[in-house]
Amino acid sequence: MTETTVGIGGAAESTDMVLNIGPQHPSTHGVLRLRLVLDGEVVREAEPVIGYMHRGAEKLFEARDYRQIIMLANRHDWLSAFSNELGVVMAVERMLGMEVPERAVWTRTLLAELNRVLNHLMFLGSYPLELGGITPVFHAFREREELQAVMEEVSGGRMHYMFNRVGGLKEDLPAGWLGRARQAVADVRSRMDVYDRLVLGNEIFRGRTRGIGVLSQAAVHAYGVSGPIARASGVDFDLRRDEPYLAYGELQDTLRVAVRDEGDCLARFECLLDQTHNSLDLADACLDRMAELPPGPINQRLPKVLKAPEGHTYAWTENPLGVNGYYLVSKGEKTPYRLKLRSASFNNIQALVELLPGTLVADMVAILGSLFFVVGDIDK
Repeated sequence: MTETTVGIGGAAESTDMVLNIGPQHPSTHGVLRLRLVLDGEVVREAEPVIGYMHRGAEKLFEARDYRQIIMLANRHDWLSAFSNELGVVMAVERMLGMEVPERAVWTRTLLAELNRVLNHLMFLGSYPLELGGITPVFHAFREREELQAVMEEVSGGRMHYMFNRVGGLKEDLPAGWLGRARQAVADVRSRMDVYDRLVLGNEIFRGRTRGIGVLSQAAVHAYGVSGPIARASGVDFDLRRDEPYLAYGELQDTLRVAVRDEGDCLARFECLLDQTHNSLDLADACLDRMAELPPGPINQRLPKVLKAPEGHTYAWTENPLGVNGYYLVSKGEKTPYRLKLRSASFNNIQALVELLPGTLVADMVAILGSLFFVVGDIDK
């Protein structure tokens, strides 16, 4: 009796496989491509391949005047349009040495927090969906619709508000709007426990996210990660508290920065949820303050042709997804000489190079979804 050993596939068992996730893929939130090198079910290397959506916004800034660039700026993170506009107008106002009316400051703060809730609700609904739980996204869109209605009433836009102007806001608030906004905030708050019970209370969700995709503090600092993702790894940094702008200096008693030390997918979701609760509290505080403000202008009168003086400045804000910055260089013309955009998602997504190796393919979607990015914000 002889024994014969037959080899099938010619050393295939020792060969790494290259797998492309995307660029069009449900779990990548848009046209992002991940190039994974796999050893069986384990990811050995990961490379995010970006640029499929790049529209050259930074170059277009140089060919538009200071009124027109607001339209370009509000589109890169399409879930945070109002916050995107803020950085641009704040940079130009700083160059001009311009004081914005008090009513505009408080209205901007209120709308920025409502925009933050809209952004977070999208991820609070879509992240469980990527892990197999379809119900939360229906709740998320119901709450979003409540807030979208008041944002649309005040600005005329559902996604791209175009409500900020250099020197203030486009126009005054409609009659009775503050009451409708307060009601919308109260309605959304009354149903936020859905995410605590339905999502965080779900043992399958916790099993898929606890201890998965742990991001260290060292990696946060190395890659410039910011926002809820950085705070979930114990990096306690929030521009609204640490370098206050708009009316945040007067809201320090209400502002609570959500921080976790675990750095895993579950911690990132918890930070996002805590921040949503706090943004609703901040919105209420703004509404209380605005009810006490005396009547007055909501913007400054500007010359027909607006020119920023020669020089440069950097304006950064705590956007829903992290630090968003604009570096403005002016030669004294009506268009920027250069406007460099530092977007949160661009830095945050680079951490995948460190997060994914050593994890299972099955956990890749859980880790990717927990980074809460918008592809337009990566490709800007």
